Amino acid sequence: MSGATTSFGEFVIAAAAAGRLVVQPRMGFSDPRRMRAGLERTRFAAATTVGTITLDSYTRLGDHRAVHRTLAAGTPLNGYPIVAYPLSRTRALLDGVLDPTFPIQVRHGSSRPQQIVRALTAAGLDATEGGPVSYCLPYGRTPLRESVTNWERACHLLIQRVAAPRVPHLETFGGCLLGQLCPPGLLVAISLLEARFFAQHGIGSVSLSYAQQTDPAQDGEAVRALRRLAGEFLPAHVDRHVVLYAYMGVYPTSAGGARRLLETAAELAVRSGAERLIVKTVAEAHRIPTIGENVAALETAATVAAVTERHDGLGPAGGTGVYTEARTLIEAVLELDADPGRALLAAFARGVLDVPYCLHPDNAGRARSYIDDGGRLRWATVGRMPIRPDTTPGDRAAMTSSRLHSALNHVARSFDR
Repeated sequence: MSGATTSFGEFVIAAAAAGRLVVQPRMGFSDPRRMRAGLERTRFAAATTVGTITLDSYTRLGDHRAVHRTLAAGTPLNGYPIVAYPLSRTRALLDGVLDPTFPIQVRHGSSRPQQIVRALTAAGLDATEGGPVSYCLPYGRTPLRESVTNWERACHLLIQRVAAPRVPHLETFGGCLLGQLCPPGLLVAISLLEARFFAQHGIGSVSLSYAQQTDPAQDGEAVRALRRLAGEFLPAHVDRHVVLYAYMGVYPTSAGGARRLLETAAELAVRSGAERLIVKTVAEAHRIPTIGENVAALETAATVAAVTERHDGLGPAGGTGVYTEARTLIEAVLELDADPGRALLAAFARGVLDVPYCLHPDNAGRARSYIDDGGRLRWATVGRMPIRPDTTPGDRAAMTSSRLHSALNHVARSFDR
């Protein structure tokens, strides 16, 4: 297998310095031949790309017996079962594909990632993503304390098992918390806090995520705030970049609407200074996308990025609404404990952090959000968080089931028109 000696983070930063947006698919198949074909097509797409191996749901949950049963029955999984497959199979998958010009990231969704980290590092990979909060609260009922411990161990495993000159890379999923209807200030704060958690546990290369929401101007403000806060709160020696996710909620059902939503994500990434974009395809509302649909999305995003005017990505010199709210939350959490993991636990226990519409037992569940008449995400109630709800007259009606359904479909409805 060709050895990758350029770290994932270094590759993205070098591309950004050359004025190129890195685009990345969400792609995972249980058939190694199909997975390899997906990686090869991604590598040779007409775009600056990095590869993705997305794992299956059983592996995410640690149910490896179910993986073996499903494979034995000849039933495809919804991702690549990296823990269940022999190491030789994954190394063969990567041979001749993984190299310094094409780093590959493993994406999974697990609050218990230790076995996944062991498997990916044994195969010669060094980049993955997740976080103690963002791969716990929206995804299941794992106790937050257990998730924090698991991610501490995952960080240490990455450091121990990735040999120099390679540098392990972790992407925080915090900017995609809940997927939709989470006001940007909280997304930015949790993304930053998880990146600080990674740095505290020795990870020297991180990416901070933010998921496209309902309003381009508000999203641009959020990405610029995230970049600024990363400079203020992360150690100088930690290399970092911002990764934007194309909209993670209910997707447009029309091909034109889906394509235009992706195009707005590419424009947002360039104008706000994000260095990497994770794309979505025209098939998102209907089924798992094909390799060809993923490649088409990569090339569409790259084409739009190439003709979009680039800004410096720093935004206003003074505080903006999203920046101020996120900084308030970050400082309130860090005041609770010098250790970021313990600080996060205390923050959720006291309601200093509170994710709207999240039913996890460790979430206070008092915060609620809404979309105002202009399309911006706002706070209706904030529980015990040290921020204020928005008071736009006439907008803060009670969040009934019909209003929630309408809010969840707001973006899809807008782009399908």
